[in-house]
Amino acid sequence: MNKKQVGGRLLQLRGARSQEEVAAALGIRQSTLAMYERGSRMPKDEIKLALARYYGCSVEALFFSENDTIRDVSG
Repeated sequence: MNKKQVGGRLLQLRGARSQEEVAAALGIRQSTLAMYERGSRMPKDEIKLALARYYGCSVEALFFSENDTIRDVSG
């Protein structure tokens, strides 16, 4: 998956939550999350794990599998 596809998935999963809310839960800056969602930057491995946990999906489904559909199970 490329950065733009990952960004789209992250944006989809965030849904109605604010970037500030998600970033705070992950311990990152809002501007960093915005870069991930725009596809201009790819998270480090530890942030990939945190994002997958937060959104209730696997790292593989979120960052590597182009054919899987992800649904938000966190809330």
